Amino acid sequence: MRRVILASPYSKSNGRTVEENVEYARQCLKDCFIRGDAALVSHLLYTQVLDDEDTTQRRWGIEAEHCWMMKAEALVVYRDHGISPGMDNDIIAAGIFGLEVEYRRLEDL
Repeated sequence: MRRVILASPYSKSNGRTVEENVEYARQCLKDCFIRGDAALVSHLLYTQVLDDEDTTQRRWGIEAEHCWMMKAEALVVYRDHGISPGMDNDIIAAGIFGLEVEYRRLEDL
């Protein structure tokens, strides 16, 4: 399996609720398994213990994801629901780390 970081919207910035975005991220994670990828979905995992509304805790989550980016083989960006500011930051970070960026839609399968 290929190690990837999964990027999809989390906050309400795309006009959907956090709950809708979480469900979408779960569908994207399943899509990764179907494609043979082992995905880290930090916005599903880290928000279980960190408060995304707290700037310090949000920064911890972002920094932790960047640590994993250094070991990943690609950043996969799911764009069916648009690209959020957080996803834009992931794309920029991937460029800094020299990480391949792959754009996907669930409907592509």
